[in-house]
Amino acid sequence: MEKPSQPATSSRLIVLATVGAAFVAGLDLFVVNVAFDDIGRDLGIGRAGGPTAGDLSWVLNAYAVVYASLLVPFGRLADRYGRKRMFVGGLAVFVLASGACAWSGDVWSLVGFRAVQAAGAAAMTPTSLSILMAALPAEKRVGAVRLWAATGAVAAAIGPTIGGVLTELSWRWVFIINIPVGVLLLWLAIAVMVDVRPDDQAERPDLVGAAVFAGSVGLLALGLTKSHDWGWASGRTVWSFVGAVALGAVFAQRSSRHRSPVIHAELLRVRSFRYANLAMFAFNIAFASMLLVGILWLQQIWGYSAMRTGFAIAAGPALVPVTAALTHRLLPAMTPARLVAIGSLICALGLVWLALAMSIEPAYLTTYLPGWALGGVGVGFAMPNLLAGATRDLPPDQSATGSGIVSMSRQIGFVVGISVLFAIVGNDQGVAARDGFVVAWWVSAAVLVLSAVSALGMSARPREVSPVLTS
Repeated sequence: MEKPSQPATSSRLIVLATVGAAFVAGLDLFVVNVAFDDIGRDLGIGRAGGPTAGDLSWVLNAYAVVYASLLVPFGRLADRYGRKRMFVGGLAVFVLASGACAWSGDVWSLVGFRAVQAAGAAAMTPTSLSILMAALPAEKRVGAVRLWAATGAVAAAIGPTIGGVLTELSWRWVFIINIPVGVLLLWLAIAVMVDVRPDDQAERPDLVGAAVFAGSVGLLALGLTKSHDWGWASGRTVWSFVGAVALGAVFAQRSSRHRSPVIHAELLRVRSFRYANLAMFAFNIAFASMLLVGILWLQQIWGYSAMRTGFAIAAGPALVPVTAALTHRLLPAMTPARLVAIGSLICALGLVWLALAMSIEPAYLTTYLPGWALGGVGVGFAMPNLLAGATRDLPPDQSATGSGIVSMSRQIGFVVGISVLFAIVGNDQGVAARDGFVVAWWVSAAVLVLSAVSALGMSARPREVSPVLTS
């Protein structure tokens, strides 16, 4: 049984600790995107014998792959061994890994520490919500959950600006800033959180399956990002793709047989959930590419500084929470499926605008801003409704697991989007990459159309949920 809600002062501090941890984990993705170009220059991208741009992509991909693979299993481990213990341990790992990232001297050390950082984030993210819920009285939980969920939108809105300011000092400050903030959150968590009694009867999650899943996605990303270096027909590229498919098959087999799989097969038989995950995956392939291409265009082609880039791209993310609030108020009767489809098509329109309007000569207000603003509006339509629509037809006791799987789809889409971008652009830098960037925008627009089509599948009559999920 869960502990009763905490006294008011302790509850407020628990809200601060849990929401703060979720914010830091979300912020880390957006600030690193802005620092991407500076990291590459400092660690030798483009130098003879140095790492390639595809190698550098793993600074982003390693975080997303590990986070996606461990998110659901770590949530289940927290139920078995204690949520406070998992939260504090995950936050401590995240802080230590952030320090190691800041002092990395080469690309592959940074990639390795980013993977460790992601493991910490995967441990603290799902447990933060469950701790928050247990600490509050029933009448305050809905508002607290909304606050917790809004941290992602806030991190997206201010992350680029924070990243730009920090990168002006040094890209290493993008990671150093996590240390004092993380230590404060750790102190709060240890001081005020009361652990929920562990469930010794909870099933052990399939950690082997999680590792197999990470290996499958990692090999797919490897084949894509190294295709220019190795050649599409080379043995290493082909075997990377073959290995990805083989490990994917092993993962599917384990998921169908394990008592506590990473992805429960019965969940995917719920039509709205299945199509929401397909739409989330496709949407984030395009979103990841759109975000990074926009940043690299500003920095490499227009010559913007990291700080100027941060302020330039902040307009798009800032429109996300505004749009989400307006659609909720003005279109309350419209189904999540239609809102996601509309959002995907608005984002696609923004990318078409960018592909047609952008030139080598800087013209922010007349070329970049209109397309980027459409992207922000589209994300505001799509993202909140993807999360809402995915769990609409799931049993209440499966909503947390379902949300975790949707987050996995989001992260894997991000990995594929970054990998496809570097498969298109290769190792070109600056003006030489212009044509590749434009092609990436067109490809992303096409993927967003697929996202819209997948989203419409969510609105069909829901399939009856298997008793396996409701027992």
